[in-house]
Amino acid sequence: GFFQSCAVEVDVKDASNATCLYAKWMMRFLITYETNSSDYENTTLNLSSNVTHDGSVCGNDTQAALLAVRFGEGHSWSINFTKTNETYQGDFITFTYNTNDTTVFPDAKRKGPITIVVKDTMRPVQLNNVFVCHSTDFFEAENVTQIFWNVTVQAFVQNGTIGKKESRCRADTPTSAPTVPPTIANVTTASTTTLSPAPTTAPKPVETPDTGNYSLKNGNTTCLLATVGLQLNVSQDKPLLININPKTTMADGACGNTTATLKLNDGNSTLIGF
Repeated sequence: GFFQSCAVEVDVKDASNATCLYAKWMMRFLITYETNSSDYENTTLNLSSNVTHDGSVCGNDTQAALLAVRFGEGHSWSINFTKTNETYQGDFITFTYNTNDTTVFPDAKRKGPITIVVKDTMRPVQLNNVFVCHSTDFFEAENVTQIFWNVTVQAFVQNGTIGKKESRCRADTPTSAPTVPPTIANVTTASTTTLSPAPTTAPKPVETPDTGNYSLKNGNTTCLLATVGLQLNVSQDKPLLININPKTTMADGACGNTTATLKLNDGNSTLIGF
């Protein structure tokens, strides 16, 4: 759930050299591919520091805008935007990965570019507003999981000026106040001089995560069940414990004939995949 990748910033200009399409975001790709021995391997494709946006199009009332980037050894990604009189929205995402890139796809059985197209689930955004989503989002299709975070985008920029109003994604807007697990620092200890009554129940230890029940369906049939309490113990700059809250965590994924994938997203930039 903790990703490190290069940020991409694209500023597309029109004929008068005014900004017409702007985006800055981070993304990576998790890909399953077949090897020459008929096994299946998982690989990660990250953006390189050298990204071009050749092929991007401003768009207008009759033509869709296109944000297109190329990176690495023959990989490319694009999203097109359409507009109404009041809003714009993403329609389709097209991703092409090249299995001739042996650094990412060693011993790949199928050689050459492979293209997948998925429908974007972006909600309509008011014209002259900037769409912002810091939370992690992902699309899964055809053995590829596309992961996005720290997204800022505006299509059909008016008068070459990026809008000042933001339209935030649902995941960035909490539905309730966040729950802070009790620690030594934030648990108040009653003293003999306070007028407030001492608490009658002890705070729940942070070491114990709540148990969640997660399931996936294939049509009307449940194909995966998981009952589990999850805690992440991260040691980077300093130790960090993160309990996954089942009440705010969404389950997604897919069941295939030989594999199943369970994705848990806590809506706070933590994504766990099984």
